[in-house]
Amino acid sequence: MIGTGAAHFVTPRMYQRIVPDFLGNAGVWVSLSGAAQVMGGVLLAVPRTRRLGAWWVACLMVMVFPANVKMALDGGLEGAGWPLDSAVAAWLRLPLQIPLVLWGVREALDQPGSRGRARATSSTASAQSP
Repeated sequence: MIGTGAAHFVTPRMYQRIVPDFLGNAGVWVSLSGAAQVMGGVLLAVPRTRRLGAWWVACLMVMVFPANVKMALDGGLEGAGWPLDSAVAAWLRLPLQIPLVLWGVREALDQPGSRGRARATSSTASAQSP
């Protein structure tokens, strides 16, 4: 997450090409999404904020989906080199975001303090008690 987010600032034009036109200023969106990815990586790296980071990343994967759709419709990123310039890879990438979103949700629910984990722990404890 941190590396990909940083790449938004190193090679912004590559990312600007996949921002859907209806969103307006591509440069602003690339900077915001890059900062959001760096923040997600930082939140995931710190145990105390990992739950928030997992929710953050799950939401971020949903929010950047329109850019990935545009990239697929455009046939990949021309001149970017394989696999980014491949239409097939761009289309295959779309369904791969689903496991990333599900991972974020599952990770968030598995973190200490989450209701999902508390429910699973209390159910297990109830089932094991005499």
